[in-house]
Amino acid sequence: MKAMTCKQLGGPCDFLLEGTTADEVIKAQDRHLNDAVAAGDDTHESALKDMKGRWKHPISGMGWYKKVKRDYAALPEA
Repeated sequence: MKAMTCKQLGGPCDFLLEGTTADEVIKAQDRHLNDAVAAGDDTHESALKDMKGRWKHPISGMGWYKKVKRDYAALPEA
């Protein structure tokens, strides 16, 4: 299992997101962003908007995805 922070994935905070794959960490960030905004945390709104917009722009979104996968692969096991 490895961990990345919300900030490492483009968010505003140091909340730790864990997963056995980069995809699990990305899904954990999606949940974190949605939960934070639903709870009234305005600091996460732009990151949530960016996350939703990535898939509307597949080329730049895929660049972000590949970077996260590389960054995750470079992390030591937690």
